[in-house]
Amino acid sequence: MENSKPTKTPCCLNVRLTPFDGSVLVNPSEYRSMMGALQYLTFTRPDLAFSVHQLCQFMNPPTTSHLEATKRVLHYVRGTLHFGIHLAPGPLTFSAFSDADWARDPTDRKSTTGMLVFLGLSPIFWSSKKQPTVSCSSTEAKYHALASTVVELAWLRTLFKELKLDESCDINGLKVSGVDEFVTES
Repeated sequence: MENSKPTKTPCCLNVRLTPFDGSVLVNPSEYRSMMGALQYLTFTRPDLAFSVHQLCQFMNPPTTSHLEATKRVLHYVRGTLHFGIHLAPGPLTFSAFSDADWARDPTDRKSTTGMLVFLGLSPIFWSSKKQPTVSCSSTEAKYHALASTVVELAWLRTLFKELKLDESCDINGLKVSGVDEFVTES
């Protein structure tokens, strides 16, 4: 992979992997080793989180198409070695973004929640994971994503309270009044 050609995206657009694509790998340890390394890399590379999450669903048993998709992620990493998280000083304000795709997984029709939380201008938390239940509508899937995001913000509020950093804590759209209640802003 040292002389591989970099790609612009970590996964092919509009391609959904299933457990039945390709033939089963004879020795899946190489695939599992690459996925472990990529999972570790997502700690500092949130742009890989969705692709790696999708590929981790196929640890048992991985197929040739899953290995090809993993190699594409590695091609992307090769072309984006300078990417990463840059922390910048700024105000102690939270802003959070969340979204969900509705029933996008072709195997079980569960939705995937994605969220990103910033402290000032710096990303401090991100997640991309499958929702535990099947949603009946895109609105329901988005409400599940929003609820997950609010849970993370509430945890961060508690952490800030314990660290005594809560006096100026403002969550975009939600303002922390003291540290014991959320007040919705219009």
